Amino acid sequence: MKKTVLITGAAGFIGSHLCDFFLSKNYKVIGLDNLKTGNLKNLSHINSNMDFQFKKIDITHDFNIEDSVDYILHFASPASPIDYLKIPLETLRVGSLGTEKVLKIALKNNARILIASTSEVYGDPLVHPQPEEYFGNVDPVGPRGVYDEAKRFQEALTTAYHTFHGLDIRIARIFNTYGSRMRVNDGRAIPAFMGQVLRGESLTVFGDGSQTRSFCFIDDMVEGIYKLLHSNYTKPMNLGNPEEIALIDFAKEIIAMGGTDNKIVFKPLPVNDPVKRKPDITKAMKILNWQPLVSRKKGLENAFNYFKSLTLEELNKKDSQFA
Repeated sequence: MKKTVLITGAAGFIGSHLCDFFLSKNYKVIGLDNLKTGNLKNLSHINSNMDFQFKKIDITHDFNIEDSVDYILHFASPASPIDYLKIPLETLRVGSLGTEKVLKIALKNNARILIASTSEVYGDPLVHPQPEEYFGNVDPVGPRGVYDEAKRFQEALTTAYHTFHGLDIRIARIFNTYGSRMRVNDGRAIPAFMGQVLRGESLTVFGDGSQTRSFCFIDDMVEGIYKLLHSNYTKPMNLGNPEEIALIDFAKEIIAMGGTDNKIVFKPLPVNDPVKRKPDITKAMKILNWQPLVSRKKGLENAFNYFKSLTLEELNKKDSQFA
């Protein structure tokens, strides 16, 4: 009998790649999404797969899943500032109400659940790199607080279900991830820079560009999520690429990749924007025998080719799709 995995946020960037991966591993996949930030186009290539079914569901409202479920991957949430600054209440609700409804389905099915947390639980970190033991530096009432605190609450709620109900849980703290199916207009560095290069625009760098990020290619991230799901580790675990780069240097890499002479313009640094971001993946390396394998050069070429394949209409769509 094939195992069944339920994936929330299935039409999103990471969620759709997870659907592909688990189908390739001979699982049955049930994908849920309210399509607020997800896109059915990300799933169009698997619609005819008999082991895949999609349900348009808002998990913050009551819903039922009639099929028995063995595993749940909870990836439903806005995931970029342009999203959660425009829909702050939905962001908080999906991390709280939505998470509890999904946890109850896991409990009913005696299913193992992996939740997608984030490096944003560390806020603007005062410890570098960030280990799982670091409690973070988060402003709960700042502009990023709706996302940061939704994810921190999600971790607390999931852990409470584990300690009180004995639910089998996994918590993935996901650092910056990139690859095909990212929305060109979602405001994050890679789609923003690549979109600007392809449109012949100046690249926008916030602050002086000295702030750092660490970017993990989607194939590596999906492999890490799969290994964490099938491990016995129930505490939070960092998943990401520890190779750190300043955003100004990153912008120059993207310009060079495009073979163009785009200018770089500087804008004020957003409030509470993290100055440094780098995962300590010691636990993932030791417990999961996992670390990123795809080089930044190869991963960026893959992502750039994806954005080059978009239509002019898609490439020029700058406003968020729920504005």
